[in-house]
Amino acid sequence: MRTVEPATVEEVAELLAAATRSNQRIVIRGGGTTGDRSSAPDGDILLTTTRLNRVLAHRHGDLTATVEAGAVLDDVNRVLARQGQWIPLDPPRSDRATIGGIVATNDSGPRRHRYGAPRDLIIGVEIARADGVRAKAGGIVVKNVAGYDVARLMAGSYGCLGVILNATFKLYPRPTTSATVVAENTSPSSAGAIVAAIDQNQLTPTAIEIQTAEVKSPRLLIRFESIEASIEQQSASAVRLAAAHGTRTMILRGDDEEREWSSHRGRPWGGPGAVAKITCLPTDVPATLEALGVLGTSTGAAAGERCAEAIGRASVGVLLARFDGELKSQSRAIEALRRRNAPGRGSVVLLRASDDLEAAVGRWGPLGDAFDIMRSLKRTFDPTGTLNPGRGPGGL
Repeated sequence: MRTVEPATVEEVAELLAAATRSNQRIVIRGGGTTGDRSSAPDGDILLTTTRLNRVLAHRHGDLTATVEAGAVLDDVNRVLARQGQWIPLDPPRSDRATIGGIVATNDSGPRRHRYGAPRDLIIGVEIARADGVRAKAGGIVVKNVAGYDVARLMAGSYGCLGVILNATFKLYPRPTTSATVVAENTSPSSAGAIVAAIDQNQLTPTAIEIQTAEVKSPRLLIRFESIEASIEQQSASAVRLAAAHGTRTMILRGDDEEREWSSHRGRPWGGPGAVAKITCLPTDVPATLEALGVLGTSTGAAAGERCAEAIGRASVGVLLARFDGELKSQSRAIEALRRRNAPGRGSVVLLRASDDLEAAVGRWGPLGDAFDIMRSLKRTFDPTGTLNPGRGPGGL
């Protein structure tokens, strides 16, 4: 497969037009942080966006910025920090993840609790269609004009609808101080009760994370980022709420806090085995954690079939779980989770898996009625099947 690194949006458009005319398939890559499947991408041309890496405009008075697709998130935020602002996204490997890749996969991290996912922050986009035509959607200020929300449509499209050239985001002031309350020795049910109590008491954490290697005894990480007085008051309230449910707490700040979050964001990628993204109703998080802890028993399999590690957004309903063990154990675990999280209630998508595991259970699982809409959009945006063949939702 031939690799091409365009330096301008015009070169991207010309490449796509030529590929469509010659019936060649294009695989799109940014920083490669989501390319965890063992199989090589199937295509004729590998288009990398790494040379499209500029911050095109920072309208600090309007709290918006337009950034090229190949720019690395951490590099972008260093530029925006000169005006005390940032794009508050924190996906894994943000030192390599590109803006285009983050949008295309709708990837996010712990701060999704407060700021949402990329589709909640993006307000404009420029794309190149498969036929080489460039198109813009949205605007450069938070209050946009009416019309089709193509910018949000690109979020989670996995590059199968168009090549993202640049994106415009609404920004937030960068917080000056931070503290994290760690609640230990919890159970899934008590963790759920603590999260509910935080919501009911109108605290405003930027992240509430479940973290566990022993799913029956998770920890909660509750982060507050604001001014000093607010952090002290809210941290003390969170400690009282957690203690009321019988948990032991401590407050991390400074280097200790940063080390904790750096380690947390790396989970569960550091260990061996398959990694799955599990989405469920926020109220189902405790039950899902319970299921992960007893999965081996519930399927009549060996204990090695249990989840090795799980983390995630405790109040949003997004978990990452790692499964080691043999292929048969991994397959049965994923199938059991998919039965629990059927379309309409959730999903289980493989983010990292062997070829054999993908062949056995599929990467995406059931998509329900939404897949017909996705397939129709694919035919509309890319009728020749040029872009990222087989990489989109459901194998589009």
